[in-house]
Amino acid sequence: MKKILIVDDSAVDAKNLQRILLDAGCAVSIAVTGLDALEKVKIDKPDLILMDVNMPDLDGFATARKLSQTPETKVIPVVFVTSKDQKVDRVFAQMLGAKGYVTKPYSAEQILALI
Repeated sequence: MKKILIVDDSAVDAKNLQRILLDAGCAVSIAVTGLDALEKVKIDKPDLILMDVNMPDLDGFATARKLSQTPETKVIPVVFVTSKDQKVDRVFAQMLGAKGYVTKPYSAEQILALI
């Protein structure tokens, strides 16, 4: 069973992702901010992180950068699930080492293809 951390400040988006992943048999935890995600990653040790970009306190890009700088967390794949659909955002995500980039709205099939 895969453990997946969803990082999204939108309760609706987080619940939608959670439903898709639970239906697929994954264990799911949710963080609502980048700082919250940095703490939960230490506790939950997820196999994959699905992260929004636009969040309060620490955005998804900054959070991914911090994760990539820590030996214990740099091996956890990060996939951005965001409404940001500019080429520059996709390129920046790749530069940060993201393993995928999905724009909202997405289908359940797109999310399941990531895991």
